[in-house]
Amino acid sequence: MATLQYAESAQRVTDAAQIAATLAPLGVTLQAIPLTGAGAAALLLAQPQLAAEAQVALLAALDDVFQRLQREKGYQERDLVVLYPGHPQLPELTARFHRMHTHDDEEVRYIVDGEGVFGFVLEGGAQVELTVQAGDYVHIPADVEHWFRLNDAQRIKAVRYFSARGGWTPHYTDRALQHFPNP
Repeated sequence: MATLQYAESAQRVTDAAQIAATLAPLGVTLQAIPLTGAGAAALLLAQPQLAAEAQVALLAALDDVFQRLQREKGYQERDLVVLYPGHPQLPELTARFHRMHTHDDEEVRYIVDGEGVFGFVLEGGAQVELTVQAGDYVHIPADVEHWFRLNDAQRIKAVRYFSARGGWTPHYTDRALQHFPNP
C-alpha cells in the first residue's frame, strides 16, 4: 500500500483515493497491479541480488504485465532495476536521482519487491513523498519535477517501461528538497 507524506509535517495519507486526488493535478497516476507468475517469480523476488540471467527470467515471469501495457500504452521496452545494500553503484545512483529533476519522457515503474520513495512538487510549491512498494505501478508524465530515493532498507526491484529510451535523461532543477520527518 502506497503512502503519501507531506514535507515538514507528520501528516501521512494512506487512502488510495486521497493520494490519487493529490497527485492528479501533476498527471501522476498510481495503481495496484497484483504480482503474477508467483511460482516462477517468488524465488527470484526473494533473492536480494540477481545475476543478468535471473533478471531476464524475472522479466519473463512478469511478461503478462508488459504485454498488457504494450497494448494499452504502447511501451516498447522494459528492464529491471535491482538495488540492495552493498550494490557497487548504490552511492552514485542515490546521488543522481535524489535531486530534483525532470525528464523529456514519462517515467514508469512497476515495483515488484522492496520499497522506494518518489517525491513531487505540488501546485503551490508544497512537496510530498510517495512511498511505493511491491504491486505499485507509478506513472510520472514528462516534465514533472520529481526525485527518487530509497528508504532505510535500501532494497528495491522495479520494472522500468519505455516508449523510447532517449527521453529519460534527468534534467536537474535548482529547487531545494524540503525536510521529511522519518516515519
